[in-house]
Amino acid sequence: MTSKKTSEDRKKEKELLEARKAGTIPAEVDEDGKEINPHIPQYMANAPWYLNQEKPSLKHQRSHHITKKDPIGLWYNRGERAGPAPTKYRKGACENCGAMTHKLKDCLERPRRVGAKFSGKDFEADEVITEINVGYDAKHDRWNGYDVSSHAKIAKEYEGVEKERRARKALELEDAVKSKGEAQKEVDEDLKKDDLNDQSEQVEKERNLATTADPRTRTTVRNLRIREDTAKYLLNLDLNSAYYDPKTRSMREAPKPDQGQEDFVYAGDNTALNSGQALDVTTMQVFCWESNDKGVEVHMHGAPTHASRMYANFQARKEQLKEVYRKELLTKYGGEEHLEAPPPELLLGQSEKYVEYTRDGKLLSSGEKAAVRSKYEEDVYPHNHTSIWGSYWEAGHWGYACCRQFVRNSYCLVGRPTGEVQQIQAQSAAEVKRIKEKHDEEARLLAQMQELNAEMAKNPEAPPPAPDPDDEPTKKRKITEDVVELDERKRKYNSGQAETDVTEQEVDSYHRSEVHFEDPMRAFLGKDDEDPL
Repeated sequence: MTSKKTSEDRKKEKELLEARKAGTIPAEVDEDGKEINPHIPQYMANAPWYLNQEKPSLKHQRSHHITKKDPIGLWYNRGERAGPAPTKYRKGACENCGAMTHKLKDCLERPRRVGAKFSGKDFEADEVITEINVGYDAKHDRWNGYDVSSHAKIAKEYEGVEKERRARKALELEDAVKSKGEAQKEVDEDLKKDDLNDQSEQVEKERNLATTADPRTRTTVRNLRIREDTAKYLLNLDLNSAYYDPKTRSMREAPKPDQGQEDFVYAGDNTALNSGQALDVTTMQVFCWESNDKGVEVHMHGAPTHASRMYANFQARKEQLKEVYRKELLTKYGGEEHLEAPPPELLLGQSEKYVEYTRDGKLLSSGEKAAVRSKYEEDVYPHNHTSIWGSYWEAGHWGYACCRQFVRNSYCLVGRPTGEVQQIQAQSAAEVKRIKEKHDEEARLLAQMQELNAEMAKNPEAPPPAPDPDDEPTKKRKITEDVVELDERKRKYNSGQAETDVTEQEVDSYHRSEVHFEDPMRAFLGKDDEDPL
């Protein structure tokens, strides 16, 4: 029974544990001399009380039922027999071959017409059965138990084939030299080809940059980038640039979108999706979806030939309908001559710049530089005017200088009869006078308002001046205030908006002519004068 620890003991243990975690003192050692990791939690390091462990150890965390496994490399002895073959049948042996290590159903010998049990001949020796207890690594090792000497047989066979091929090639070359004197060139070419083949085989073995082939699985793994090229993610090191997916090695957007089209080293994977036949495939897929929505079963992946033929027929039919519709419009409205545009060489080659050349084609004079034209319409004189609006100014108003009118978009008076011109000018003068009086009145009121504000600013405690009782706005405001002060029940009908009263005759006429929605005879109103037949 351990004694109870004091607070000082617990404090020392805590400091000791912190020092071991920091590495200032060596870690604690168990019974076997192995260091105990100080970062292991206490509930795992402390042993249960019933194990009675006096020294620190982690044995209670290890399995007690560990069986020793055989090392990697130990395997079955295939085809090995134990001792000489028996001379007579033994009870419990195989009835086919006479071996004691297996039964008839497990025998791998050729089934005999008369087994060894009944014939008493050709008994086979017992097989050597090896008991192997391998671990996980040895059990899953694909090369465990492989006999290296078996590969030497295959290499020796290939070397013999290659040696025989070279010998036959040498004989053929000797025959060619004896038969033809000019065959020396062919001999040299063949020798060069052999050397090149040998060198290419060696280079192919050393350089597996483009492809990696597996002869057993007949598969080829392609590397998606030549190592001499710059990787996509190195073209622009900005973190906010195009996203690069390392799993698929794809970058959809352009790494440098600000560059011109001719300066692009890599424009992104989306360019391949938006060019070539990719757009045709996309439009055909949309056609299949729209056809299915309209009740026509077209599947691009299930029946691609059918879908492509239907899409081609649809496009041809669409072009025919466009041409028919175009001809109908031209037949009805005309204007076919306007559709025949001049060639683009003439359209793009025209300019307003005057240039003179000599007879030999040299530039003589280019003329004066043309004035920059505005985006607005210039030199446009509507309604028979010979000047633009704003070319005349009088009494604070703009007008036309040709006829001196102040009404915009009016017709010009130049060339009209004298009486009509005088009448229009008089009307225009009256209009100008009225506008001028209105402006003067507004200016006068504004001046009075400014004077009043100045006086109130000087004497803020002074009462405001009494309004003029004869002023029209004051009269209207007084009438409205009187109506509001009246009792709501005594107020006249519509007294807040109008000064006239509604007479009894008007009310009676309104009720007589009013049509009620719930009136059952409403549908027959106005049909008294019609013929019932």
